[in-house]
Amino acid sequence: MDQVPAEGGAVLGNLGMAVVNVPPDAAGMLAMEAGEDSAILSVEPEGVVYALSELRAFSLDYMRGFRDCAQSLYTSAATTPPGGEEYADLIEAAGFIDSPSHTWGLIATRSAISRLTGQGIKVAVLDTGLFLAHPDFIGRSVVSRSFIPGVVSANDGHGHGTHCTGTACGALKPAVGPRYGIAHKANIFIGKVLSDQGSGVDGGILAGIDWAIANKCHVISMSLGANVPTTTTFYETAGQRALNAGSLIVAAAGNNANRSAGNFGFVGRPANSRTFMAVGALDGNLRMANFSARDTARVAGSAVDIAAPGVAVYSSWPMPTRYRAISGTSMATPHVAGIAALWAQATGARGAALWLRLIANSRALSLPIVDVGRGLVQAP
Repeated sequence: MDQVPAEGGAVLGNLGMAVVNVPPDAAGMLAMEAGEDSAILSVEPEGVVYALSELRAFSLDYMRGFRDCAQSLYTSAATTPPGGEEYADLIEAAGFIDSPSHTWGLIATRSAISRLTGQGIKVAVLDTGLFLAHPDFIGRSVVSRSFIPGVVSANDGHGHGTHCTGTACGALKPAVGPRYGIAHKANIFIGKVLSDQGSGVDGGILAGIDWAIANKCHVISMSLGANVPTTTTFYETAGQRALNAGSLIVAAAGNNANRSAGNFGFVGRPANSRTFMAVGALDGNLRMANFSARDTARVAGSAVDIAAPGVAVYSSWPMPTRYRAISGTSMATPHVAGIAALWAQATGARGAALWLRLIANSRALSLPIVDVGRGLVQAP
């Protein structure tokens, strides 16, 4: 990818795509040649994408959620009790909160009582990287690569990627605090496709997807996007070719809503691609997060497919902070990715079959389908 600005381009062999640096008139000529008989499906401009979390400001939802987490640590007298319908009814009557042993997201999705570990499953997190020296990941199988030009290491100098990796694949028994990770024995693949400032370009995202497919990753988690309502041929095609190769891409729906003001937003790119599983965010009362985008049905199939915990989510963070609770559809996405790894381990399902497992076993909610899709993701 370092060669793109200087020497013209790079071919992504697993996706059958190329990222090229050409003048507008040359791009126009390519587009004209992309007719019915051409091997070129489309020629499209590259865009910019960002990490999707509410790091820019502390919202009221975030502060309330953080307060609830703090209160739960103070008032809880025991660890999470065994599973069962009575347990679920009891928890939901009061809303989900962190316990001393598990975060509320793991409780709500039943990951806390699942016996699956994600062992043998490869999970790729395409984000700002991972703080590679984090104590909770020492001894884990981590393969990493940077797709940011001029940046050699995939180390995370932002925090967003470390947080998302923690939710999807964090430790079973962290040295400090509650368990926050789901697929704690999965093999972790870290693709740094966003800079330490939290932004990247489509070419780097595609290169990361291509790399994950080459490494036969079963799940690809992407908590990133742009506030663009239209899809692209290259993302639609990348998602389909990933599914064909046995890789499920899970992506954040977007944080452009302000529901309290009557603005429901829209699912942004690339989650609005029909071949990406788009994830909406819920709070501890299983209500929609104020920021979580709604499907606008501008493009058939660009819906929110599933929902997961995304408000006041506690997970890993670069040292010395070590842990932090933040909100966003970014935080909901790795819940789905980690649980997808558990289903992949339990059933052997891959690609589209794994997608169907997730939505078929989700928990129906009394919320609009355009907001939560098939419902709350559930662990096996």
